[in-house]
Amino acid sequence: MKLNVLVLIVSALFVQTTVSAEKGDKKSTLIAERVINVDYSVEDGAINTMFKQCIGAGRANEGLRADWQQQLAYVKKKCDFKYIRMHGLLSDDMAVYTEDGKDNPQYSYMYIDALYDYLLSIGVKPFVELGFMPAALASGSQTIFWWRGNVSPPKDYNKWEDFIRNLTQHFTERYGIDEVKTWYFEVWNEPNLSPGFWTGTQAEYFKLYQYTAKAIKSVNPDYKVGGPGTAGAAWESEMIDFCVKNNIPIDFVSTHSYGVKQGFLDEYGNGGTVLSKDPMSVSSDVLQSRKEIAASAKPNLELHYTEWSSSYTPSDPLHDSYHEAAYILEKIKQVGNAVNSMSYWVFTDIFEEAGPRYTPFHGGFGLLTIQGIPKSAFYAYSFMNKLGKTELKNTDARSWASKDDDGGIQLLCWDFTNTHPGDSVHNQKYYTQDLPSKPKGKVKVNISHLPAGVYTLEIYKVGYRVNDAYTEYMDMDKPRQLNRQQVNKLKKHNDGSPVQIETIEVKASESFSKELDIRENDVYLLNLIRK
Repeated sequence: MKLNVLVLIVSALFVQTTVSAEKGDKKSTLIAERVINVDYSVEDGAINTMFKQCIGAGRANEGLRADWQQQLAYVKKKCDFKYIRMHGLLSDDMAVYTEDGKDNPQYSYMYIDALYDYLLSIGVKPFVELGFMPAALASGSQTIFWWRGNVSPPKDYNKWEDFIRNLTQHFTERYGIDEVKTWYFEVWNEPNLSPGFWTGTQAEYFKLYQYTAKAIKSVNPDYKVGGPGTAGAAWESEMIDFCVKNNIPIDFVSTHSYGVKQGFLDEYGNGGTVLSKDPMSVSSDVLQSRKEIAASAKPNLELHYTEWSSSYTPSDPLHDSYHEAAYILEKIKQVGNAVNSMSYWVFTDIFEEAGPRYTPFHGGFGLLTIQGIPKSAFYAYSFMNKLGKTELKNTDARSWASKDDDGGIQLLCWDFTNTHPGDSVHNQKYYTQDLPSKPKGKVKVNISHLPAGVYTLEIYKVGYRVNDAYTEYMDMDKPRQLNRQQVNKLKKHNDGSPVQIETIEVKASESFSKELDIRENDVYLLNLIRK
């Protein structure tokens, strides 16, 4: 996934072919044929798997639910995310901190242990977001979300430091130094959104970071700590400068980006969102973040986008739409190797910032609905997870080619067309409609120097009415509740099975070719398995 912005813009090869024109017509109908040429013998190194390094979840307490855990195990199996990040680890519903009658701190990690034990049991590591403030340690009473995460600074920074040190020591004793060395400790969430997520100033956030980093590093200097976890790629340079000037450790920079044009903290979607027409939305933030780090006194810091999606509200039907799959692939391809992880926000609609939701498709952030129905977005990640370990040279801007150790080859390609009409229509209206996709012509895939032999060709697809549970839900007249039969029907019709399987024989010196019809926002995965 080598990044070259010019290549991303101009490198796809299109061949215009005239299809038909009746005698006397003044205009011919043109269909674009896109050609993707790949040479099996020309490698481009190990494939960059930053797309599955981390995934988001709503809050820690939700992770104690059986259905949440079942869905995470399924997503881990299909998409293989390595880390998970969530809010509320230190909030009162996790029962971690209180004080006795003499103001002495009392710590308890029973709920955290139950959650982290489960995560590690299925091969998912915690990307530890340290927040929000336990009420007994808080300097104020302001909270956010239905579950009331306290967003004020600590009333006593020394008590906060002792608390974080004790928690870090507990992790070390329970899981071992070698394990905890692989974790990331991120200080707070979006402190630049004040007073929403942080009632303090930037200076007070930096003070919080200083005390937190000192506590973690006092347990083990090799543990990784970073921030600022801001919204909109903010405070990155300031954060690095503060740490350098004050000799405070920082191991990574984290921030967030979303692809809509309006503000933040719209829990219910009442403000209305508009998908940006900027073809480099989200990805331009990532590239700029990398530039800022490169120009800083710590140019080699890791960069983690610990939240990203098309929209920042859990009430945006774009998240449910088939358009989201192509959007995800488009952005991940554009950022290339500029970032160490891109943590999609989130894996499941079991997500209660605005409280429990009452409809099965409500525009939630998740890759899966509350009842575990895969959305189209889910298949963007499961398809990427099917790519082989070695990337092949490929100049097409909207595809990846790879091969695996068993002689197989994979080609993942898509169309991304932003069909949104613009500022006059909110996502909350536009994406609640049945939106048929228009033809975009042909994609011709040519693979040369493929070893001779017999292959099974599997073709997978996502697009309008293909692994598109949301449109099928519309066909049901959008029932406010789904019964068990309806849930099973939606899962069965949108289970990600190959849309075509055939046997291919490749002879010596021959190339493999396949032509596909492609529509707006279609996604195809071709998987050639050598027998």
